[in-house]
Amino acid sequence: MGQNFLRDKTVVHHIVDAISPSGDEHLVEIGPGLGALTESLLSRSGQLDVVELDRDLARRLAERWGAHPRFSLHAADALRFDFSALASVPGELRVVGNLPYNISTPLLFHLLKHKAAIRDMHFMLQQEVVTRMAAVPGSRAWGRLSVMLQSECRVQPLFTVPPEAFHPIPKVTSTIVRIEPHHQLPVQIADQEAFARVVNAAFSKRRKTLRNSLRGLVNETQIRAAGIAPEIRAEQLGVAEFAALSAFASKPLEDKKVTHKDCG
Repeated sequence: MGQNFLRDKTVVHHIVDAISPSGDEHLVEIGPGLGALTESLLSRSGQLDVVELDRDLARRLAERWGAHPRFSLHAADALRFDFSALASVPGELRVVGNLPYNISTPLLFHLLKHKAAIRDMHFMLQQEVVTRMAAVPGSRAWGRLSVMLQSECRVQPLFTVPPEAFHPIPKVTSTIVRIEPHHQLPVQIADQEAFARVVNAAFSKRRKTLRNSLRGLVNETQIRAAGIAPEIRAEQLGVAEFAALSAFASKPLEDKKVTHKDCG
């Protein structure tokens, strides 16, 4: 499945210590693979559910821990898995994973759909991806992933993991990152779909000014009404500014006219 399996026990202990699970907590491990993290997570948690797509790996995991009373195996695709169904109360789940690099971004967005059930997430990801996740406005790394994640979560890079900690050895450095869904959003977004459309459009043409990249969604007058200069580019906007623009994009076309009076 294109995975690189963690084999360095020192790194394993460092990761589990960073998660710091307790005996009454419900953990979910995505893609446990050969079980490098699984044993330590199971010994320190109250319940461990694992989601593994590869049938051969799932069988090995079942043979090793299937009889354990606090272990549950789900042979399923994490991109389609209903994580919310595992939680009996909001914010119950602590999600962990060494995510395959090729599905990391879509999986993060899938997990956001289940954020009400999740307390926090700890993932090992390609360093470049974590840099984009934790970027700040105005930086080259700031983009769609940064905005969409930070509109709903706190993102905290923890430490790097060298390629030599894996087999086979990847060509990239990895980073452990902590992601904590906000209980109260720092910026209120009335229409999430409109917000996503604006962010996608702005960064799909990031070399263009907002006046051009948002054409068809938000016009120049509306951009000014949001307190934003139409001649700047997407990477200069923070989450709050994108939320302000999305308020116009969420309105029906016939309601999108803004008068000069509205512009202040």
